[in-house]
Amino acid sequence: MTSSPACLSPAPPRSTRRWSAVLAGAAAMALVGSSTAVSGVLVDAPLWTAQALRYAVASLLLLAAARASGQRLHRPRGAEWAWLAGVCAVGLVVFNVALVRGAAHAEPVVIGVAVAGVPLLLALIGPLLERRRPGPRTVAAAAVVTGGAVLVQGFGRSDATGLAWALLVLACEAGFTLLAVPVLARHGAWGVSVHATWLAALAFGALALVVDGPAAVLALTAADLLATAHLAVGVTAVAFVLWYSAVRRLGAGRSGLLTGVAPVAAAGSGVLLVGAVPGVVVWAGVVVVAGGLVLGLAPRRFLPVDLTKPVTMSNDS
Repeated sequence: MTSSPACLSPAPPRSTRRWSAVLAGAAAMALVGSSTAVSGVLVDAPLWTAQALRYAVASLLLLAAARASGQRLHRPRGAEWAWLAGVCAVGLVVFNVALVRGAAHAEPVVIGVAVAGVPLLLALIGPLLERRRPGPRTVAAAAVVTGGAVLVQGFGRSDATGLAWALLVLACEAGFTLLAVPVLARHGAWGVSVHATWLAALAFGALALVVDGPAAVLALTAADLLATAHLAVGVTAVAFVLWYSAVRRLGAGRSGLLTGVAPVAAAGSGVLLVGAVPGVVVWAGVVVVAGGLVLGLAPRRFLPVDLTKPVTMSNDS
């Protein structure tokens, strides 16, 4: 028995799908931003062991959730292995190494300012991977979001080595999104998230055995385990699926604007957890980030100026 077209549920309007993708990406970055305070709990914990546990738990949760929700997962083939391994190696493993090494030479704020440049990188490179030209409006909005994120983060001190590590962090953070673009069409958000996390669990597990030692897991305290659980569930399993869903629907360029939500969420979590009220400059940065998001994501009819068209001057004299 076949259903007539009248019995089929109508597809959601395009605007609804777009805004659901925006909300998904914003929620993902809010979770990432909230991890700043939680990650501080793991400062004295065996780093690679905690990371291995984080990604192992996340991969198991994702597999269980994918099966329960009927998500179809595909086995990688051919060049897909290279792209997924790149997401894991660059966006997760090297990223965390750069964070640790960079912290020895630069204040955390310096690393945060470097990551604030991600919207611009994604706005410029993302469309090229999708075989499109970068959009002037998206690039302009990315510059605004980056400026606002820098205001939220503030500035810090660093030496030349610290700046080099900060630039590597920036490249790795952008690579987490860009390297997934070629495989998102076939694997979807769920598939990319599952494959990236189990590969990361293996990579960090090997590092943990070599660097931390097999007994390091016994050194994890109850607070360490709670922090790791938060990172595994919210910041990894949930945030990965939400983020890659946004990238698939919005494209890497426009979704990259939403990375500006992360430093704002980090500042907000500081208020909630330690009562650190932001200063005037931070609030100004929040406003600038919001302005950049509106500029890049709002429908053109809501904007006073269409940045995709050249401005012409009339001569009425």
